[in-house]
Amino acid sequence: MLTESYVKGPVEPAVRDLTIGDALREAAAECPEALAMIAGTPKPDQRRQWTYAELLEEAELTARALLTNFETGDRVAVWAPNIPEWIIMEYGCALAGIVLVTVNPSYQSDELAYVLRQSRASGLFLLPEFRGNPMQKHLEKARGDCPDLKKVVLFNEWQAFLATAGDHALPEVKPDDACMIQYTSGTTGFPKGALLHHRGLVNNGAHTLSIMGAAQGGTYMGIMPLFHTGGCVLAVLGALSKRSALVLVEAFEPGLVLALMEEYRAAAMLGVPTMLIAMVEHPSFPERDLSSVKALCSGGSTVPADLVRRLEAAVGAPFTIVFGQTECSPVACMTHPDDSIDDKAHTLGQAMPGVELKVVDPETGATQPVGVLGEFCTRGYHVMHEYFENPEATTKTIDAEGWLHTGDLCSMDERGYCKIEGRLKDMIIRGGENIYPREIEELLFQHPSVGEVAVVGLPSERLGEEVGVFLRPAPNNRLCRDTLFAYLREHLSPQKTPRYWYEVENYPMTGSGKIQKFELRKSWENGEHSEMPAGGG
Repeated sequence: MLTESYVKGPVEPAVRDLTIGDALREAAAECPEALAMIAGTPKPDQRRQWTYAELLEEAELTARALLTNFETGDRVAVWAPNIPEWIIMEYGCALAGIVLVTVNPSYQSDELAYVLRQSRASGLFLLPEFRGNPMQKHLEKARGDCPDLKKVVLFNEWQAFLATAGDHALPEVKPDDACMIQYTSGTTGFPKGALLHHRGLVNNGAHTLSIMGAAQGGTYMGIMPLFHTGGCVLAVLGALSKRSALVLVEAFEPGLVLALMEEYRAAAMLGVPTMLIAMVEHPSFPERDLSSVKALCSGGSTVPADLVRRLEAAVGAPFTIVFGQTECSPVACMTHPDDSIDDKAHTLGQAMPGVELKVVDPETGATQPVGVLGEFCTRGYHVMHEYFENPEATTKTIDAEGWLHTGDLCSMDERGYCKIEGRLKDMIIRGGENIYPREIEELLFQHPSVGEVAVVGLPSERLGEEVGVFLRPAPNNRLCRDTLFAYLREHLSPQKTPRYWYEVENYPMTGSGKIQKFELRKSWENGEHSEMPAGGG
């Protein structure tokens, strides 16, 4: 039993010295005719498929085309939803020694310009338009601010790009080489570019799927956005490690996902809580045969305890929760399928293989005793190289001993199981007392009338901050402020009970499904919300 909040993860499965390209070569050699990828479009006749041999062949062709147009070590951005060519670019860049820069397809021109300029991208691959977002027009507006951008390729001209492939010898790529710049989700402000490496991504994807219980060769649902590590690492590289067929969904639609899961007998899936909630609430959910599902996983945001119970009961598959951030490739700890329901509902599990965890005093940096709240830190193969060309931010985040300081508030029990209480920056200080939003959010989510919830610290002249809550009702329910207030008072002290109550139809979200609390705070300060009346909504 631990006395200090420090733990080292198991040595098995071992961390392999492997590049993304070599991982694909291994899979193609082992099972060349096995299905590797299916485009999960709504129309069955448009569902293109690749075997592992075909995927490697097109990835190597892509790498040679990239080397015709760019140099090894260049940065090339991909700005598109979940299309198969995105994944082929991921493998092609890895084989060519080019750093892939991932871009959220919902970005507007200023956001695009920021990412291209900060990453000094030499190339951009994009769709002309997606879901009403005129991406090509945004590029025209942004291009003048991007002096390093020398080539633009539209994905609807993909075959013409592949035709530029020369007879290039592919370079030697090493596991420690940089392979990707992922921009942080932006829950607290403008994103930073995490420079990630092959070893971190290959091993993290493989270990995560192994622990969650994904079957060798089983179908995996790719619903997470590819610009996010949940998509391009946990889905793509995780499925690769299991020699799975990845069913790729261009954009999340709960009804389509449920239909594809039934049709392709999906065995495993990871999704952020908002996705899983939308699936459970979809009218077709009770009718779907999901008996093939043997592993469900969530993360990327607070996973309410009640959602864990609901999904395990409804689907009948073990549920695991991952925790980490982009900067650690992304998973640092996770629950296991055989953990107790209490551990799954209230902790984030144990350290990943090859990973160290500790909880420190945010002021002194000293390791906390078990059970004492502090900042969650992690060290190991999975930690990024740096924030790209941002040494000040890197130094603030990775200390001299290699520990990544995540900014998350955490406690660790005597077994090494971790429990996150929120973000340091999300913590509400009301009259000098620390209040942790997650405690309030967990309670409210368990109430049957509540669909989603975000608790935010709102400015107060008298107390510094007051507790505000932004609620979305569950389907076919109405919110009653008095009822919810009384419910919380049964469980919480008065200072933790929200002072301000607001009902919302939706939340400002990052592209990876996280609620942007700073945007809620900003819109509240701008007077954009009307408070729920006492007695009802």
